Amino acid sequence: MSLKSFITQIWNEIKSLFENFPDDMKAAVHIGVLLTENIKKFVDSPAADVLTAIIPGDLDDDIKNLLRAKLPEILTELKLADSCSGITDPQQITVCAIKVLQGLGGDLKSSFLHSLSIFIAQVAAKGTLSWTDGVSILEWYYQNEFKTIN
Repeated sequence: MSLKSFITQIWNEIKSLFENFPDDMKAAVHIGVLLTENIKKFVDSPAADVLTAIIPGDLDDDIKNLLRAKLPEILTELKLADSCSGITDPQQITVCAIKVLQGLGGDLKSSFLHSLSIFIAQVAAKGTLSWTDGVSILEWYYQNEFKTIN
């Protein structure tokens, strides 16, 4: 078996797994990718509230509130806000972490963004998405679903 056919077989298995996910889990995966993409695109926006700018308005209010509370914690845990260690305001933590992300390059930036997507999806799934499943599912979703519609 060639490497290409082996990888294709793995992607097909992940696709099958994703198709059998409950709808709320699919939504959580989408939210994880969408918010991370919004963070990637955010560049010193004049928006008064960075969290409002990166969290889409069409999400369920409970999910939005949960993400507004948890996103700064996730960014702090990922050590993206270490250079702003004295900050306690969630908005300022998020802005600081985004500036750090903007300064990263290549694989390091990709690694942080991938991890961030998984953590966000876990929050949106209210803890029902495991890290192990999230790693594969989010990568597959980003490459095969999200990039094709955006």
